[in-house]
Amino acid sequence: MSAKTYDYIVIGSGSGGAVVATRLSESGKYSVLCLEAGTQNEHYIWSRSPIGGAFMIHNPKVNWNDFSEPNASHGNRPIHVPHGKILGGSSAINGTIYNRGQKRDYDSWAQSGCRGWSYQDILPYFKRLESTDLGSDQFRGRSGPIKVSEASKTTPFFDLLIKSAEAVGLPRNPDYCGEAQTGVAMAQLSVHRGRRQSTATAYLAPARSRSNLTILSGADATSLIMEGKTCVGVRFRRRGVAEEARATKEVILSCGTINTPKLLELSGIGNPAVLAKHGIAAIHELPGVGENLRDHFGPTLKWALTKPGISLRDQGRGWRFARELARYILFGKGFMGQGIGTMRLWARSHEGIEEADIQIIGNPYLVDVKDGKRSMSPIDGFYLSPQVQRPESAGNIHIRSADPFAPPAINYNFLATENDRRVSIAGVRWARDIVKAPPIGGLIEKEIAPGAEVKSDDEILDFIKNTGTTTYHPVGTCKMGHDKMAVVDDQLRVYGIAGLRIADASIMPMIVSGNTSIPTMMIGEKCSDMILSEASRQ
Repeated sequence: MSAKTYDYIVIGSGSGGAVVATRLSESGKYSVLCLEAGTQNEHYIWSRSPIGGAFMIHNPKVNWNDFSEPNASHGNRPIHVPHGKILGGSSAINGTIYNRGQKRDYDSWAQSGCRGWSYQDILPYFKRLESTDLGSDQFRGRSGPIKVSEASKTTPFFDLLIKSAEAVGLPRNPDYCGEAQTGVAMAQLSVHRGRRQSTATAYLAPARSRSNLTILSGADATSLIMEGKTCVGVRFRRRGVAEEARATKEVILSCGTINTPKLLELSGIGNPAVLAKHGIAAIHELPGVGENLRDHFGPTLKWALTKPGISLRDQGRGWRFARELARYILFGKGFMGQGIGTMRLWARSHEGIEEADIQIIGNPYLVDVKDGKRSMSPIDGFYLSPQVQRPESAGNIHIRSADPFAPPAINYNFLATENDRRVSIAGVRWARDIVKAPPIGGLIEKEIAPGAEVKSDDEILDFIKNTGTTTYHPVGTCKMGHDKMAVVDDQLRVYGIAGLRIADASIMPMIVSGNTSIPTMMIGEKCSDMILSEASRQ
């Protein structure tokens, strides 16, 4: 089988991979191949609108659509694990929320031994990737590819909830990506004039015409090509045909938290016991591959309102929905140009901690899910979803067979520590306290879920376990560090393997206190800088 050769091969076009491929090809000095398993590109219709994420979250055409194994930590239910199978990866199907997390997230990475990853070290990369009028020049970028805006207040719900949050001690925060995160704010969005800003639209589309950049869609990576302990390329299947590509410099693995450990294990890199179970010869022992899986997990609390016009229910149904659709198509405005969960609140579970350890997502309507399809509920209401920002509990992801097309076994392990349980319960109580406060408190007909009868810590914990879901932020399965379970060093090089780096959310040693797409773009920016710096010295 003949194989084309490139300087660099990037496997995956998501939040990390697209950034790396774009930056490595920027100077024109290096030939770059970017592989994407999905077949759809930046023109896919539902990827254009931020609200389109609701139509892609169960759509196998653009989504790997995986499910976790049942586990007692989440009521022995399978948990849906969507992740993007489209150019731009999950940045092309997510909720478009822009949230970097807190300074302390990255400082804790550095304190654990990851040199060069403190907040001050990575801030220039956050600034490089964004363009926004929000905040101050000290913290925000003005000329990057990802355009960032703030969600508009499309209903009276937002001002009512902001005032209720202030009444219980949460201040308005003008820029939660600035000096501090704690408080209440309208969400910042990777949206410009109503259009999603994915890595497909903002990075790869402008770079597509470069003669030194090759983008192949519909390319399912099946294994890395190894020569001893050196990675020299990748095997993949495209349009039913087995192909190979080789790299003269490096391969950058950016398949995401789910598929990156899967590809490593299929290639003989990981825990020998896991590999032997599926008849795969161990090329290199790395016991941390697939371990340290973390995600944001929490319940959804729902309330019905006493009068119409406060929530978005009416705008999302009947002729008013047609009006909203026309408004979006003509002007890029309205709720269709904003996505889901556009109110954000951050609170401390107890006194004595510096920053919020609880995030509460607010949404001005209720959502019904039937047969995997989502629609706006006919009930005039809203929901709040409180979550532990920095969960300590960790699970794992491993292959379930040597078949490269079989989904991996995803084992979550939520609420395994006393602290995670305590903070999760505190989040529910915070959400209830906010809703009880005026002015929103005077407009509540009833609490739909969990219901007023659920009061004790044990009852609340049962509700969380049996109904909770994730915010689709899996991280950590190929963590960066210097302990025996680390998979990459602080240059993102895979331990013991030459010519191979990882640039996606799997390298996060601990989850950030925010959404994960933008931090993963930062990882892509920093990784490409490290690669180019090293290449310039050779």
